[in-house]
Amino acid sequence: MAAYARFDLNFRAQMRMMGSAFWTSPVRSRLILLACGLLTIILVTAYGQVRLNEWNAPFYNSLERRDLNAFIHQLEVFTIIAGCLLLLNVFQTWLNQMTALNMREGLAKDMVEQWLKPGRAAKLASFGTISINPDQRLHEDVRNLAESSTALAIGLVNATIILVSFIGVLWGLSAGFAIEIGGKMVAIPGYMVWAALLYAGSASLLSNIVGYRLVPLNAERYSKEAELRFSLMRASENLTAITLSRGEKNERHRIRQDIDAVLVVIRGLAMGLTHLTWVSAGYGWLAIVAPILIAAPVYFSGNLTFGGLMMAVGAFNQVNVALRWYIDNFGPIASWKATLQRVSIFRNALIQMDSVERHENAIDLERSATDVVRFSSVEISPEAGGKEMARSFRLREAPVEIAIGDRVVIDGDQGVNRRLFFAAIAGLWPWGRGKITMPPRDETLFIAQHGYMPAAPLREILSYPRAPQKFTEEEFLAAMEACGLGHIIPRMNDNIRWDQKFDSDEQACIRVANALLLKPRWLFIDDLLEGLEKHTIDRLVGVLSGMKDTAVVYIGRSDAVMQVLSPRVLHLELVTSAPAG
Repeated sequence: MAAYARFDLNFRAQMRMMGSAFWTSPVRSRLILLACGLLTIILVTAYGQVRLNEWNAPFYNSLERRDLNAFIHQLEVFTIIAGCLLLLNVFQTWLNQMTALNMREGLAKDMVEQWLKPGRAAKLASFGTISINPDQRLHEDVRNLAESSTALAIGLVNATIILVSFIGVLWGLSAGFAIEIGGKMVAIPGYMVWAALLYAGSASLLSNIVGYRLVPLNAERYSKEAELRFSLMRASENLTAITLSRGEKNERHRIRQDIDAVLVVIRGLAMGLTHLTWVSAGYGWLAIVAPILIAAPVYFSGNLTFGGLMMAVGAFNQVNVALRWYIDNFGPIASWKATLQRVSIFRNALIQMDSVERHENAIDLERSATDVVRFSSVEISPEAGGKEMARSFRLREAPVEIAIGDRVVIDGDQGVNRRLFFAAIAGLWPWGRGKITMPPRDETLFIAQHGYMPAAPLREILSYPRAPQKFTEEEFLAAMEACGLGHIIPRMNDNIRWDQKFDSDEQACIRVANALLLKPRWLFIDDLLEGLEKHTIDRLVGVLSGMKDTAVVYIGRSDAVMQVLSPRVLHLELVTSAPAG
């Protein structure tokens, strides 16, 4: 990838990138309201947990005194507190789910909006690995990022509020803690607080040391999983061709390689998580007795009742759980950071597509309300980045103007990639030199040799990208009859996979029928007729000949076009000059 085309972001820039996506999202107001509701629920829940912790002292004291009436009363108090906490937990779960749903809606729609801005997705294909498997980033990565961001953010806020609430409780309980040292009672302010901080801090440090490789491993896993998914999808879509060529063994080998690449990364993750479990599980089991051991000297010295001990243990555990949130979530945080990296960098690349091509070897594509298309000293580089201008090609005839109603064929020398010239005219290949002046987008239509058919009724495919309602039934029927599609008129409203139903001849007829309906002022065709049956070629060339108010520019070789349209012929030739410098 060229240096100017690097889209990497550090963690802060990744957060700013996704923050801007959230702030401009139409779901922003809903998410803010949900966040306020969640914060309220979390605060009330924290208050309830503090009250429940305070309940420990009288409850366990009643057990120590064997006071049945006090014991029953404390059970009644517990029922009220626990019932309220249960309701709060249910409300919080619903708010959690709604927040994740809205987060995904906003993020997914924003990413698709950025991806399908005019020209961006096609330009991105020229920029190396960032363009590989965009479906993975737009679907699975976006889903993971939305869900994990919601869960981790709520968990972090909840842990912080619990921490603040119970540190105060624990500090108050520690005020009376004193340990006998050398016959003297020595008070340690905040004794239990410092013990909890030391306990959780050591666990956090060890977790960072042991699990530092989980973030890059998760990022690599998402990439390898996407490659495997793409291989399976590609094999599935081409099963007939694979079977006919007896290529099952080759595809099996290729897919096995992709599976092995995924498994290698998963093995690394498995070992990393296994090592992390030594820390997380070890500290988790130790937490059962750690608060009792810490408070034991004070309890056995007689300065603490049994109920006070259990209240201190409960508060210590709450503080420890809050402090351990980062430790317990180190794996999910690593996965979240890897997903954040993939989504934010992809979004950054899409946004930069509108400006990243402004460099020394770039074609100046200008759009204006003009009645001609102009090519001024246009030279095309065959390599992304424009670094290979010594191997470029250009129009032999220069400058060139094409007016409405003109008929033009653009041929090329052997070794010239005519398709890149077609892409350059469409604004999808910026690498090269010179200037192309084009009319507004809505006055042009580009027909690729292998075009796209959306999963939609045939009527919608024929009018794509405009709405079918903009055309009369007579216009649909006339276009289909002219292009030899009269036999499928009864099925115009069927919504099936037409790209799999039609052969190459019928697909070419659909594209030309689309042009008849849209009536563009300029029509650019990329070697559409190559490999078609003679009767199909003759019919379609006849249709193109009848488009009197349209400039038809055919890029490729076709005897039928030459004979029927009598076009002006332009030539693409290789540049033989040595590279500059």
